[in-house]
Amino acid sequence: MIDIRPFASLGHADHGWLDARHHFSFANYHDPARMGWGKIRVWNDDKIAGKSGFPPHPHRDMEIVTYVRTGAITHQDSLGNMGRTGAGDVQVMSAGTGVVHAEYNLEDEDTTLFQIWIETDRPNAPPSWGAMPFPKDARDGAFQLLASGNKEGGALTINADARILGATLQGGSRITLEADPARHLYLVSSAPVRVNGVQAKARDGIAITDEKSLVIEGDADAELVLVDAR
Repeated sequence: MIDIRPFASLGHADHGWLDARHHFSFANYHDPARMGWGKIRVWNDDKIAGKSGFPPHPHRDMEIVTYVRTGAITHQDSLGNMGRTGAGDVQVMSAGTGVVHAEYNLEDEDTTLFQIWIETDRPNAPPSWGAMPFPKDARDGAFQLLASGNKEGGALTINADARILGATLQGGSRITLEADPARHLYLVSSAPVRVNGVQAKARDGIAITDEKSLVIEGDADAELVLVDAR
């Protein structure tokens, strides 16, 4: 099953400094049919104006993944962590027993990113944060593992049975990926793609389950982000 969630149908909130699209119910956007996809609870497509950002606020018992599309985001938290994550790179925060964090765009230009929340498998775990660069040429034509709950080498670790993957697709080419029909996959592409023959436009949400494999084709260069979760 491949269900397309058109970009125009997503929840929308424009706060001036923040222009956000919500793939699932979030804040003042509520759609009982879009409360999540498996263990994926939030997928926000955010544009954050330069010299602005999210002031300190708390979280607990959630795995929060930030994939920076353009620009950069600077993280600070109550654990003493601080770091800048640039375009194409990823940061993860396991909120665990509780953490207060802030996310600022200290750049002069807008930052665009995906913020993805996955329900934790380890409630009350110690909170943690990590970030890692992922050069885009390493994922040209194939998915690269960015974060995982399996402590796989070369990827960031989260406390959930999930994988976050990224790829770049050249126009006129295809990527194939094996899938477990029992799991929930969610894919967003920066350009139009076909997934097992089903057409999706740029930044549409593509909700996938009951599929044994994926064939992703595009006519233009695209950046792909995919989450595979229970």
